[in-house]
Amino acid sequence: MAEKELDDSLLLGEGLDSLFQDAVTEPEDNIMAAVAGRDLSYFQQLPVKVSLEVASAEISLGELMQAGEGAVIELDKMAGEPLDVRVNGTLLAQGEVVLANGRYGVRLTRVFNQASKESQDEA
Repeated sequence: MAEKELDDSLLLGEGLDSLFQDAVTEPEDNIMAAVAGRDLSYFQQLPVKVSLEVASAEISLGELMQAGEGAVIELDKMAGEPLDVRVNGTLLAQGEVVLANGRYGVRLTRVFNQASKESQDEA
């Protein structure tokens, strides 16, 4: 019967702490030191795709099919708002379009760290 009670308590999520209390955990300082000590120069050479998203719109397929040459589709950003800079599809920063040596470029005006990016995604 004790075995049955133990099984039931595990199914209910009770007593799970006791199963893992013997697990060896490294202090956070040791983990951070190990990460800081790694040579990450290899990753600096990996190519990534950087794209600049002007704005977007959600319209029905029917509206899109009716749009002809010269049609205007209203986008979700106002003129002058910063544009989204995405790296491999993930929002990294915001910026503004500039001309650099006759080519388009982007001047970063706001760079998101991981914590602020997550709060931006939740909003």
